[in-house]
Amino acid sequence: MLQWLMLGLFVAILLGSGYVAMRKTKTVNDFFLGNRNVGPWMSAFAFGTTYFSAVLFIGYAGKVGWGFGLSALWIAVGNALIGSLLAWWILAKRTRRMTVRLNARTMPEFLEARYGSKNLKMYSAIIIFVFLVPYSASVYMGLSYLFQEVLGMEYLVANLLMAGLTALFLVMGGYLAVAITDFIQGIVMLFGVAMMLFFVFNHEKVGGISEAITRLNEINPALASPAPMTLPAIIALISLVLLTSLGTWGLPQMVQKFYSIKDEASIGRATWVSTVFCIIIGAGAYGIGALSPLFFEQIPLLDGRPNPDLIIPQILTETLPLFGLTVILLLVLSASMSSLASLVLVSASAIAIDFVGIVKPQWGKEYGVFMMRALCIIFVALSLIIAIAKPAIILDLMAISWGTVAGTFLAPYLYGLFWRKTTKAGAWAGALTGLTISVGLSFIAPLVGFTEVAGIKLETPLVGTLAMLISLVVVPVVSIFTAPLSAEKVDQAFGTDEQGKSKYKQQAIGEEMST
Repeated sequence: MLQWLMLGLFVAILLGSGYVAMRKTKTVNDFFLGNRNVGPWMSAFAFGTTYFSAVLFIGYAGKVGWGFGLSALWIAVGNALIGSLLAWWILAKRTRRMTVRLNARTMPEFLEARYGSKNLKMYSAIIIFVFLVPYSASVYMGLSYLFQEVLGMEYLVANLLMAGLTALFLVMGGYLAVAITDFIQGIVMLFGVAMMLFFVFNHEKVGGISEAITRLNEINPALASPAPMTLPAIIALISLVLLTSLGTWGLPQMVQKFYSIKDEASIGRATWVSTVFCIIIGAGAYGIGALSPLFFEQIPLLDGRPNPDLIIPQILTETLPLFGLTVILLLVLSASMSSLASLVLVSASAIAIDFVGIVKPQWGKEYGVFMMRALCIIFVALSLIIAIAKPAIILDLMAISWGTVAGTFLAPYLYGLFWRKTTKAGAWAGALTGLTISVGLSFIAPLVGFTEVAGIKLETPLVGTLAMLISLVVVPVVSIFTAPLSAEKVDQAFGTDEQGKSKYKQQAIGEEMST
């Protein structure tokens, strides 16, 4: 009864926020960006809660902690320093300023305006919609496993419940509803992680931090080591750090937070709030995952097969009291709802704003908000179908999507922000390279038996990392040897320093007056 009451209260807050936001949502800009008027605390918590979902707590933390032990904590460090701190420092101000100049609301719109290519916009929209569907499905899968363990709810019922809630919440309020609730959800996540760490570390199988290290060392010295002891393990860990940290720089659902923040003055505060949030959540999740060998002699089974997605849920059900389990359920639900909301919004915008904006521009003006809401429902339904099918474990499903999208967009977006000499051909080369490497090595290479190089297995995180890094090399090389963009097109994006500041200031004043 306590669990259902707390869950009901949480759902009521979500739907109440959606209703309040619905009354303020009149345009596509309102629905997708909150009219570019989201404050620093909301932006920071929106960034953090979108970053971490059920995939982290259920899939990543369990499998990675089981395989790497305490060295998995380097992923948490990378997430906080590279994925959050450097992302805000390097990208946020330039992104906010340039997207205002170019009047861009989405990643495909930015790439079209920056490089003068409608085809690049359409290509980007298709990539987002196709590859964020399995990413969203992985979130549903992870959340449903937890509901199954904690509430005893059937997997299918849990999926249907979450899909219905996501669709209703988003259709009502869009990004503004997400921003309103992310602050509350972030607090729930911080409180939940603190409670989770307290009970797990004080459990008899763990016995505190120092005793846990001693016991891990007795099981396997590699589990207690601050770094992996073999070259393949080192490469695997580095690829996980880069994929989950640098990868955020190219994910449209993460970059969206820089588009929508209120003004440049808010960026500094949001940077530190987001970074502190990320280090607490990341260290908590991977820290508990690292303790999993103390609880299991082998990976838990599902339908007779080892399934690492059950590691964290079973640890929590063994160590936490009923109230604590309910808080953790709300923690993962909070993280997942925010991630799902951002994924669905970005994917719906890829069709409603970007694709339809090219094929039928008038439809976007007349039916933009309606199409966004309808496509949110369609996207949720497609993700639900994949989640019910259970095509693979969460780690691979999420990593393939993450790596493909980040590999496609990171280089064209990053060079587009900072390097005036980036060409249209260079942007295309980077986008195609990222997609080709990720899809080729993930799906095609295994069919012909190409699964390792020099003894290093081409696992999913390494493939995604290669897609990002190689595309970062390809873009400048191709740009050097191809026709430059016109000076007018470059100046439109960058301007002179004074022109840029003046235009940005005028835009900011206009937004403030409108607000």
